Amino acid sequence: MTPESRRIVVTREFAVPRAVVFRAWTVPSELEWFLNPEQPRPDQPIEVDLRVGGAWTVPMAIDEDTSYTTGGIYLEIVPDERIVFAWGAENGWPELDRANLEAGPVATLVFEDLDADPSACRATMTLALPESMADHEAREWLAKGIGGGWRMTLERLSLPG
Repeated sequence: MTPESRRIVVTREFAVPRAVVFRAWTVPSELEWFLNPEQPRPDQPIEVDLRVGGAWTVPMAIDEDTSYTTGGIYLEIVPDERIVFAWGAENGWPELDRANLEAGPVATLVFEDLDADPSACRATMTLALPESMADHEAREWLAKGIGGGWRMTLERLSLPG
């Protein structure tokens, strides 16, 4: 597989400054958009430890019997410009191992002014499967529908503007 075939890229444009979109990704009360409105509301709070090495976690509920935690561990944070995180959660999905973060998917979010207009922005998320992952394993990840899942999730991000 080529590096390009191991990536999922989702781009959205917003009629708000990029600082607003950055906040939507980094403030627990604003990350509520991440939750699927068709699923039961989880009992646990959304948590964000906004520092390199810190984690953000979102409890997800499929039904009364099935729930998991997802999120990521921050690898890079440039306020209002860029967030890079290893996707997943310790004891969650996908399962993260802090000692080996490069073994799993890494998401990069880039926030840019739209056409040099600071009142509107473009957010681009790239989810990359590592080149060290065997091709058959990468194909299995992609076959799980993670591209469609991320696209649906990011479509829920609605900001006033």
